[in-house]
Amino acid sequence: MQRLLAITWLTWKAAFRFRLFLVVAVLLLGAVIGLPLMIKDDGTARGFTQILLTYTLSSITALLGLSTLWLACGTLARDIEECQIQMLAVKPIARWQIWIGKWMGIMSLNAALLALAGGSVFFLLQWRATRLPAAEQTILRNEVLVSRGSVKPRSYEKDIDAETDQKLKERMEKNPGLRADVAEARKQIRESIKAEYQVVPSAWTHEWKIDLGLARHFLHGQPLYLRVKFNAAEKSPSGTFQGAWRVGVPRKTSLWHSEEMSLAPDTFHEFRIEPYFDDQGVLTVTFANLNKTALLFPLEDGLEVLYPEGGFGLNFVRGLGIIFCWMALLAALGLASASFLSFPVAAFLSLGVLTLALSSGTLANAVSEGTLMGYNEETGKGGHSALDIVAIPVFRLVLQVVNLAKDFSPIDSLSTGRSITWVQLGLAFCQIVVLLGGSLGVFGIIVFNRRELATAQGNQ
Repeated sequence: MQRLLAITWLTWKAAFRFRLFLVVAVLLLGAVIGLPLMIKDDGTARGFTQILLTYTLSSITALLGLSTLWLACGTLARDIEECQIQMLAVKPIARWQIWIGKWMGIMSLNAALLALAGGSVFFLLQWRATRLPAAEQTILRNEVLVSRGSVKPRSYEKDIDAETDQKLKERMEKNPGLRADVAEARKQIRESIKAEYQVVPSAWTHEWKIDLGLARHFLHGQPLYLRVKFNAAEKSPSGTFQGAWRVGVPRKTSLWHSEEMSLAPDTFHEFRIEPYFDDQGVLTVTFANLNKTALLFPLEDGLEVLYPEGGFGLNFVRGLGIIFCWMALLAALGLASASFLSFPVAAFLSLGVLTLALSSGTLANAVSEGTLMGYNEETGKGGHSALDIVAIPVFRLVLQVVNLAKDFSPIDSLSTGRSITWVQLGLAFCQIVVLLGGSLGVFGIIVFNRRELATAQGNQ
C-alpha cells in the first residue's frame, strides 16, 4: 500500500506541476457560478432549479471527463516517452502497482474536484431556495429538492408479444407468401397491437392500475405526483389538448377529480394527485380524452407515479457517486490506451471510444431496423446490405457493453426529484467500475507488463 500511495502522490504532484488541478477547479467553479447567470428558464422556481441542476451537473461531468482522459493518457504515456518511467521500473515496485497507483491518483483528484463542484452546487441551490416565497419553497421541497420513488403501470410486453405471435401464425396460415419477409410482417402486427394498449380514442377513457407495493404502508396522507406524456394524432389550433383525470375507484375508494386540463403533447407534465389507493395498494388512474382526435400515451414513459421517499442531500451524494463511477471508467480507459500507445494516439483512441459510446442512439436505430441502410419511407421497408451480417451483431454487442454504463441517469433523476437508491449506486459500482473498468485495468496492466520500456522512443 505504501508503494501505491507513493505513485498516487507523484500523480498529484504532476497535476499541480502542470496546473491541471487549479485550472479544472476554476473551470468547474465558473460553470457552477456562471451558468445560473446565463441560462434562461420558464420563470418558475421549479423550472429554474431543474435547469440549474441539469446544466451545472452536465458541465461538471463533461469537464471532469475530459480532464480525466487527458491526465490518464498523459501521466503514463509521457512518463514512458520521456523515459521517466524507467526510474520507477528499476525500483522494487511491480508495474501493476505503478498502473494502479496512477489510477488511484487520478481518482483521488477527481474525488476532490467533484466534492468541490458538487458542494458548490448543493449550497447554491439551498441558498437560492431560502430566498424564494414560501409557496415556491413548498413546490421545490415537494417536487425537486426531494428524493422520490417511482412506480409505473405493469409492462404489457409479454401480452403484446403473445398476441403478435398468435396473429402472425394465423396470417401465415392464410398467406404462406409472408414467409419471405416474416420479420417485417411481425413488426407491423406488433405495432398495431401495441397501439391498442397506448391509444385513447376521442371521447373515450383509459384506465391505468399502478401497484404501489410496500410503499403503500407509508403513503397515506403523503403527496403523490402524476407524471404524464402523450402524443397526438393531429395538430391542435391552440397547440394543446383537453383532458380530465380521476384517481380512485367508485364505491371502493375515495375519489379525486381534476379540473379540465389543457396539456401540450410531446412533453412531460407533472401535477399533484391524492393517494386514493385500495387496500391492496393499487392506485387506479383514469383519463378522459375530451378532444376530437386520438391521443397516444407511450407504454415506456406515458404515465408514472412519483412519491416521497427521502431527503435531497443524501440523494444528491448518491448521484455524485454514480458520476464518480463514470470518472473511474474513463481513467481506466485512458491508462489502458497509454499502456501501449503514445500520448497523442492514446488520447485519440480514448476520445474515439467515448464518441462511440455517446453515439449509442445511432447504433440502437441500426439494430432495431436490422440494417445500416436505414428506413425507406416510400417502400415502408428497411434496405439491406452485405455488411449487415457482420455489423448488426457487432453493434448489438457494443450496445450491451455501453448500456452497462449508460443505464444510469443521475442528472435526470436529480433534476426531476427522483430517488437514486443505494442499490442503484451499488449496481453502478459493480457494472461500471468493477466489470468495465476492471476489464480495461486487467488489459492495461497485462500490456504494460509486457511492454519493453527500454525501446528507443523513435522506433515505437
